[in-house]
Amino acid sequence: MRQAYPCSSIRSTGCIGFLVRRLSCACVAVCLLASGCTSIGPTTIVADRFDYSAAIADSWKQQTLLNIVKLRYLDLPVFVDVASVVSGYSLQTGVSVNGTLSGERAVQGNFLAAGVQGVYTDRPTITYSPATGQKFLRGLLEPIDPKNIFFMLQSGYAADFLLGMTVESLNGVRNRSTAAGMMQEADPDFLRAVALLREVQATGAVGMRVEEDKDKGSTAVLLFRRDDIAADVVAKTAEVRRLLRMPIGPQKFKIKYSPARGADDELTVNSRSMLQIMQAFSSYIDVPEEHLADHSALPVVAQSAAELQQGAVQIHSGKQRPVNAYAAVRYRDYWFWIDQGDLRTKRALNAVMLFFTMADTGAHEALPLVTIPAQ
Repeated sequence: MRQAYPCSSIRSTGCIGFLVRRLSCACVAVCLLASGCTSIGPTTIVADRFDYSAAIADSWKQQTLLNIVKLRYLDLPVFVDVASVVSGYSLQTGVSVNGTLSGERAVQGNFLAAGVQGVYTDRPTITYSPATGQKFLRGLLEPIDPKNIFFMLQSGYAADFLLGMTVESLNGVRNRSTAAGMMQEADPDFLRAVALLREVQATGAVGMRVEEDKDKGSTAVLLFRRDDIAADVVAKTAEVRRLLRMPIGPQKFKIKYSPARGADDELTVNSRSMLQIMQAFSSYIDVPEEHLADHSALPVVAQSAAELQQGAVQIHSGKQRPVNAYAAVRYRDYWFWIDQGDLRTKRALNAVMLFFTMADTGAHEALPLVTIPAQ
């Protein structure tokens, strides 16, 4: 037998060395794997932060558009907020090595087995909060502070676009209205005045500041510049004053909330609530003929020539899902959407979403402290 296996001892020694080398390699692999994955938290921030923010923004646009559409059908708007997003990660790794080293007379030979396993788990927890209660009703039904509207004018929003969405009237001159479920066209003087005000705004001839009064609190003041103003701008400013029934003399006017005309040194603003803004937006929906025929939606009010000249706001409808839409929702077996290239309507939807933050008049609530485990 020894002559049949003259080199058995040498083979055993070589196999032992082979096993040792493989075990060493496996140990090195385990060390590298452990050192490379000691912390997976930082690597998830870039992907999660942008992916979740994009998803929340898209769902917010769709929810706002859906509620605008529902108001045209006299349906109840419902808002559900994303209260928190907690995404927990875990990564478990393991390496197993086993084998057998046979004796000289064994027939099964030598055996080595190695295995590597890894388990990656992603468990997001998303909390939704329906918007209800007194805070929500106040934010939805109370008129927006006129001072905030004119602050937005100062930040660069076009006067005709912003005032056309947020006010019912200026010094008693009425805008397009959907009050009490009835749609009324805007006074021609209002449309002409806000169009001229945009042109004056572009030249920097009109501005706003906040004056502090210890007794009455802060007061917003609209200013009309007189120095270094071109003659045509002066003429436009004078026409704005005439159309809005403002005296020619004063250079500044206090901004005050009121549905009626105020004193000579005041510009009264009958600002809309969020519900009114959304109702006004819903009047530009292209309602399907089927829904007009069964009287399930409010009737269509054609836009005036002045409105069409300023740029039409439109929400389209159709049976087929739009291919390239900025925001699209399905309601009553129809799709309603805003075109990706319709900049004016996109700006209007974004402004509505921004107005929601301006209309939040509830008490400030501390944000929760969230700890996200990454194992």
